[in-house]
Amino acid sequence: MRDLGLLRRRYGYYWTRIGLVLAALGGIITGFILLGDSWFQLLMAGALAVVLTQVAFLSHDSAHRQIFNSAGWNDWTARLLSGALAGMSVSWWRNKHSKHHNAPNQLGKDPDIAIGVVAFTPDHVARRTGLVKWLGDRQGWLFFPLLTLEGLSLHVASIQHLFRRGATRLERVEAAVVVSRVGGYIAALYIVLPMGKASAFLGLQLALFGVFLGASFAPNHKGMPLVPASMKLDFLRRQVLMSRNIRGGVMVDFAMGGLNYQIEHHLFPSMPRPTLRKVRPIVREYCQVHGVKYTEVGLFESYRIVIDYLNNVGLRARDPFQCPLAATMRN
Repeated sequence: MRDLGLLRRRYGYYWTRIGLVLAALGGIITGFILLGDSWFQLLMAGALAVVLTQVAFLSHDSAHRQIFNSAGWNDWTARLLSGALAGMSVSWWRNKHSKHHNAPNQLGKDPDIAIGVVAFTPDHVARRTGLVKWLGDRQGWLFFPLLTLEGLSLHVASIQHLFRRGATRLERVEAAVVVSRVGGYIAALYIVLPMGKASAFLGLQLALFGVFLGASFAPNHKGMPLVPASMKLDFLRRQVLMSRNIRGGVMVDFAMGGLNYQIEHHLFPSMPRPTLRKVRPIVREYCQVHGVKYTEVGLFESYRIVIDYLNNVGLRARDPFQCPLAATMRN
């Protein structure tokens, strides 16, 4: 990949996207001020959710060191994009996300399938009783509505991490940036708008932000094989067998921030986003030659799989003859 120039930095691409995001944010702020006391502000809330989702994608790329050759430039760009613009902690996210990349879908190691509101593993389902179990049996249908709370959850988790005991000096600086951004944003809403409109703006923006981000993350690994905690896999199989690509064109690339090339991203996490689509046919051919299953589906098909898997996660796992990786490693 390096010899083919596929790991080369794409400065023009990223500076253009950062510039467009900053211009869009400037336009939204201007529109917000000019509209004043109006329910049309909800259009600004929706637009802000779209733009902040793109900010989150850029922060993700920078945290993976896809943008610059310099580690310092990548780190500070990620902090500024995530903290100052999106109001989230990149240090909290990086710690969690690094564990996910090291062991995708591996029980006890991947925090993305840890116990929470949604049960991703049979063991989590077995602990539920009563109303919680009833809801759990239908959690697939509830998954996307629950994503409306994901935006709020990300802000809360960020602040909890930054204000925990033992936070580093750099994290304390990040805490000041995140709190200033979140506090300033909320204050501006309630200064410019009456309480009802300000609350509606804030609620809609957070809900859409959570849905947009969650809808881009959910198809990547949910419903793919779970790896037992003690199982050892080589790097190629560990990253490919538990990941799913999403087919689509420019609109899917935009909506998912390049995460639709999840297999390539897991194999080459520092590869610039626009290069992932170019390396896809190479990776696909390599997997075919070496007998490694390469999974790729359409966007809506991926959502169907996620909903179906979450609704049946407990039931499917009760078959004692099903090994989590058996289906993918046969033949």
